[in-house]
Order: sequence, then structure tokens, then C-alpha cells
Amino acid sequence: MTIRRLAAASGTALCLASGPVAALDDVRFTSPAMSDDLGAQIRNNSALAAAEAESEDGRISGQDVLAAALSDYGILLETLYANGYYGGVISILIDGREASEIPLLSTPENVGTVTVRIDTGPSFKFGRTELTPLAPETVLPEGFARGKTARASVVGDAADAGVDGWRDIGHAKAEITGQQVTADHRSNELDVAMRLTPGPQLRFGKLDTDGSSAVRSAAQRRIAGLPTGERFDPDEVQEVTNRLTRTGTFSSVTVREAEQPNADGTLDIIVDLVDNKPRRFGFGAEVSSLEGLSLTAFWLHRNLWGGAERLRIDAEVSDIGASGSDALDASLTARLEVPAAIAELGPKTDAFFEASIGALNEPTYSADTAQLTAGLTRRFNDDLSGEIGVGLLYSQTEDDLGEREFLLFTLPLSLTWDKRDVDLDPTTGWYLDTELTPFFDLDGDGHGARLYSDLRGYYGFGESKSTVLAGRLQLGSVVGSELEDTQPEFLFYSGGAGTVRGQPYQSLNVEFDGNEIGGRSFLGLSTELRQDINETWGVVAFADAGYISEASTPGTEGDWHAGAGLGVRYSTPIGPLRFDVAGPVSGDTSEGVQVYIGIGQAF
Repeated sequence: MTIRRLAAASGTALCLASGPVAALDDVRFTSPAMSDDLGAQIRNNSALAAAEAESEDGRISGQDVLAAALSDYGILLETLYANGYYGGVISILIDGREASEIPLLSTPENVGTVTVRIDTGPSFKFGRTELTPLAPETVLPEGFARGKTARASVVGDAADAGVDGWRDIGHAKAEITGQQVTADHRSNELDVAMRLTPGPQLRFGKLDTDGSSAVRSAAQRRIAGLPTGERFDPDEVQEVTNRLTRTGTFSSVTVREAEQPNADGTLDIIVDLVDNKPRRFGFGAEVSSLEGLSLTAFWLHRNLWGGAERLRIDAEVSDIGASGSDALDASLTARLEVPAAIAELGPKTDAFFEASIGALNEPTYSADTAQLTAGLTRRFNDDLSGEIGVGLLYSQTEDDLGEREFLLFTLPLSLTWDKRDVDLDPTTGWYLDTELTPFFDLDGDGHGARLYSDLRGYYGFGESKSTVLAGRLQLGSVVGSELEDTQPEFLFYSGGAGTVRGQPYQSLNVEFDGNEIGGRSFLGLSTELRQDINETWGVVAFADAGYISEASTPGTEGDWHAGAGLGVRYSTPIGPLRFDVAGPVSGDTSEGVQVYIGIGQAF
């Protein structure tokens, strides 16, 4: 029989009809000479195959089976077209009756076996392939050429490439205005001829807002940064979407072009926004057998004053129940971010203001701190961002060198380059975070700079990336100030979840005139082999090493220690739940086993 298409309304009517509930016992696909790949596509796309899977968990009605069968005529036909078969014959038998011939009002009460028979017919090749006129430098799909398999998707890709070529050079309203597609069953060739109409080259007009958002229209335009008057560019339209989305103020951002250009050759851009809930809060926890419990919480207010401002307050308490310590670490930080705050710097630059207080009780020192910072954040592209600020830091510390006070003027700078595929559970790519903080001691001689870099890399094996090799290199250095003139928070220590698992927190430092204090440089190395067992569970083997030095050059005049262990990962919607067990491998800073629990991979 020939392929039959039925109106979608008929299938809908069947789904809404009531009727007896029956089990679907078996769906059989017979397709002689069909490739395994095409057979897999047929099953994956088939509505009947989905209905069979559903029937394994319960009972489905005969109407549902018939509706799925009628849908499959079109679905399977499109699948054949997508693979270059234009002479296929599809037959779907429900208990021996052709599905398309069953009266809509006489659906079967019970369905036993459904047989789907597909004769693909010959594979078609492209004959004539014409798409004109093309914009300069337009690259058409490689498969859109005479003699190539005539996949329907390639025709669509070629049409898209032709339109995009004109849009990329400002012809925003380019479109396909004529097409002729002919399947020659004598030669098994598909001839394609398409005509493009570029339309005029346009410039960006104004940005229109619908006024439904609580964010002021002027702020929306400032953040969007539409380059009014410049030549139309679809990449800029996407950038407008990205900038508005990144504020976090909107749950939905839709940016579309006006239907008609203006008489002056400009094209207006229309923005439709749906606001996020203005307030949000969250919390987290991490446990280590020696470092104890760490609790974090945050409160977030979006669109604080109607300009998509973002105020976030973070609180953290750690070392709860830590081994050998009754003192807790605590911090409170408030950060206000103002997107596109300075018009002269453009929409890629945001302003921030930050204030924090903290009480640290570390193994070799304690400190009460207060800090104020203001600065700018610049997003250079989707992967690269930087930050520069000016700050004032007060610290009252106590360590083996005695009680001291520091009042520092700082110039913090940072650069983050993130090429990971997923933040909390990466399988490919790399990540680099570099911080440089020049500081000037307003009350003493401790002038210098602190440098810290964190480089991570990930390599996944196989198509599914179920095995991942991960590596991490950490480098830190304090230059300029002498060891005894540097505040303890700027010095480096090794040991614990963030550096060397299996070694106690900050257990590796340096001995200075018989006193234990932090070092002026740090070198950390970590590697992990991650293996997924299934979609939920995974295992990890890891090894870490750390080096602390009295000198400013990492890896000189100091000591190593190392740890290694095994871990388990359990997948959750917010990232893998991590459970690691580690012990010391080298160094004299620890004995015994430590346990770490948290959300997300260790790095």
C-alpha cells in the first residue's frame, strides 16, 4: 500500500475519546535490508515504540494505540526522507488490519500485536543542487552536492546556510522565495533548486520594550547594549539576549526582530521579558572528618532599585566539630552588582561593591578581619572575564609571632577563563583562574603583591565521556614583603579538601625562627580518574600533593606532602554528591584516614 497522511485533528480526537483499557502485547518492526543505524532511528522516533514502553508500566487504551499508529505514518516517512529514501512504503497492521483503514469510531477494544513493515526502496542521491544567489563567503553543507546521499535535513541545512550568509552581512530579511524539489524515481535522484531573496542591507534601529518588567526601560536598553545605527548582525542580537539573561533578573528573555524595517533602512529589535522572583535564598554543607562541618547560606535580591541590580549576602560557618579545635570560623559578605553601570564602558562592564567581616581560627593563627572593595567586572566573551578593584583591608591577627594589626590598601585583579562543558561535573575542557593583589601596608613595611593561579583540565574518553581524566595545578606566591611583615591570611598552607586530601587542614606550613607560620609560596598538584558506573553512580581514584616554601618561588626551600584515596559520586540535579576517603602517602603531617562529603566534583 502507499503512505497515507491523516489530519492531526483525527489523532487528537482519538486521544480524547474514552474507551476500554487494554494491554499492548507486542510491537514488531520488519524492515528487510535496512541498516542498523536507520533501524535504530525508526524505533527511537516511533510513537508506537513509545506506547509499547508505556504499556510495560501499565495498561493503555486501544484508542491510544491507534492514535500512535496513525502518527507513525508521518513520523516514519520523515525519518526515511531524512536518510535519503523517497520511495518507501509503510504498512502498520493492528492485529492484521491496516491502521489507516480502521474507522475512527470503531477503534479496537483490545490490541495484541502491532506489525510495522517498512520497505525503504532505493537510496536517492542528489542530482541538481542549486541555491542562488549566495552571499560572499557562504559555506554550504558538504553533503549538498551532486552524488551525495539526498538527506532531507541537508536540504534544510543548505537553505539555512544560504539565508544566514546574507543575514551575516546585514540583510536581516533574507529568505527563500522559491523552491523546486523533484524526486526522479527512474534515476533515484533528488533535484533541488532554491531561490534566495536577500532584501536590503539594514542597520539596527531602536530597542522596543513592552513595559511589563519591573526593570526600567532605560536600564533594559543600557544592559542590552544594542548598537543602534550599526549594520545588522545576528550575533549582536544573540549578545543582547545573553546580556539580559546574565543579570539573573529575568526568568525568560525573548529578543525578536520587527516584522518590517523602517523607511530609513533601520530595523527595530523587540524585547519581551518575564521577571524572576525578586528574592531567593539557598544553603549548602560540606563535611570532613578532621575539618568538621561547614555550613553556608545566601540571600539574594534581584532588581534592587529597578536597574537589575543584584544584592547577595553570603554567610559561612566552618570548623564545626573540627578535630582538636573548639573555635569556629565565620564570615559574612555582602556584594552589590550593577550591570552596565558606566555607559562610557559599554554593556560588557558591570560595577560591584563588596563588604565583608570575618573571624578566622586557623591551625597556626587567628584573625578578625573587615574589608571594603569596589571595582569593575568585564566580560570579554562567553568564556573570558576579568575584574579590577580597589580595597581597604583591616586585620587583627595572633600567631606564633604575636599579636599584630594590618591596614592594607589593595588593588585586586583577577582573570577567569572557563572552557569547561559543565561547571559542577566537567568532562572536557579547561579552567583558569588567576588573581593578583598588590597591597600597601598603611601602618607598616609589608608592601608587595600576592599571586594565585588555579589551572584545571579535563579529558573524557569515548563518545559518552564515561571515563574522565582530570588534573589540577595550583601556584601561589607572595613577593615584595618579608615573611614576618605579611599578614597570615595572605600566606599559603597545604592540606585539606581544597589542596591535599588525606592530610589535615593547613597541616603543612614553614618553620620560621622556631615558629610555625604560612609560607610565601605554594605548589599544588592533583589528579583524578573518574568512572561512571551508570547514569546515577560513579567512582573516583585520586592523588594530591602540596609544597609550601618560605621563599617566593614555588617548589624551592620547602617541604612536600601527599595524599591519595577513593571516592563515590551520586548524581543529583544540582551536581554530583561527593564522598571521598583519603589517607597520607608522604610527608610527616598526618596519619590515619580522612573522609570528605560535599556537592560537586573536588575540582
